[in-house]
Amino acid sequence: MSSNAITRTTKSDGKPAVTPKLRFPEFRDTEGWKLKSLQDASVPVVERVGQRKLTPVSISAGIGFVPQSEKFGRDISGNQYQLYTLVRDGDFVFNKGNSIKFPQGCVYLLQGWGQVAAPNVFICFRLKDGYSNGFFQNCFEQNQHGKQLKKDITSGARSNGLLNINKKTFFSIELQVPSLAEQQKIADCLSSVDELIAAQARKVDAIESHKKGLMQQLFPCEGETQPRFRFPGFEDDWNDGQLEALCVSVSSGKDQRKADGAFNLYGSTGIIGKTERPSYNAPHILVARVGANAGHLTRATGQFGVTDNTLVINLKPAVNMDFIFYYLENININKLIFGSGQPLITGTILKNLQIVVPDALEQQRIANCLISLDALIAAQTKKLDSLKSHRKGLRQQLFPSQDEVEA
Repeated sequence: MSSNAITRTTKSDGKPAVTPKLRFPEFRDTEGWKLKSLQDASVPVVERVGQRKLTPVSISAGIGFVPQSEKFGRDISGNQYQLYTLVRDGDFVFNKGNSIKFPQGCVYLLQGWGQVAAPNVFICFRLKDGYSNGFFQNCFEQNQHGKQLKKDITSGARSNGLLNINKKTFFSIELQVPSLAEQQKIADCLSSVDELIAAQARKVDAIESHKKGLMQQLFPCEGETQPRFRFPGFEDDWNDGQLEALCVSVSSGKDQRKADGAFNLYGSTGIIGKTERPSYNAPHILVARVGANAGHLTRATGQFGVTDNTLVINLKPAVNMDFIFYYLENININKLIFGSGQPLITGTILKNLQIVVPDALEQQRIANCLISLDALIAAQTKKLDSLKSHRKGLRQQLFPSQDEVEA
């Protein structure tokens, strides 16, 4: 593959033909990419579902196809079901709803579903022969359609949440397209990276599942005072009592957010900024106190500040902070939260939490085991993120820059 492709062709208006920065060797000296409208490259899919019994779906930006029963908690097709569009594997669907990721709507390729029922407000289409599904899906993932549609959107979303984009406007979208062979080569290349990403994601999931299962063995089940698995050499009974007996204090944070400063400032989701005058020094466990993140656990060390929407657990020196952190993670602290409108967990609830602990040596042994698993998860997650970044950068080079396309 070469990153030194030379443009040797021109468009009809005399301007250099558009080519990507990176081309496979066999296409290095071929003609530039050509503009193709969706109207020329595809055919609309308009067949109705009728009496067929299919899964009604919706589309979520960044995810793709989702059963309505999963997204909305129920099937919302109702009396409109028979008017839904019959979509088959290999068809594309455009959801005109705006989102942060796709402000002008998202387009997804149906794969592995067989046949589904899509709301008739979505625009469905199928590529003609000579065009690669995988190549076009990558165009849509880069929001090439949205960058053109934004100039045709004159108002915000309507009352039903959909943008005012008609079929004529949508099918007038033009994309830069190479030969079918080069389309397929690009699609296959990115697909192979997708397979690596999927395999790495499965590895991360497997380690996380292993950790979760191990924690269930290393800590007592609810209502029990001994774990099901213990490391060799530890036989003494665990002692039960309330969390308060292990703490110096459980209190709300008291720092205010600052624009600068040398010390980390923690909020309900972790580090949210910096502070000049930290109120805490030494390891502490932080628990989000209120709101959607209530119950979120964070470990903080060194000098730091904490906002007042977070509880600070200051443990006695003889108690292993990491052990207690994992203990709280294992029991699913979210079960202590109350309130539907504004979820809340209080310091009193935490203090009264019944907890059983072993001696200091066994606490450390359990904590060390789980810390090593967390380090492995972090390393494998970093590798996953690197693969995703590599794919993003590779795709940017395999397609012409949008600035060049629009020039």
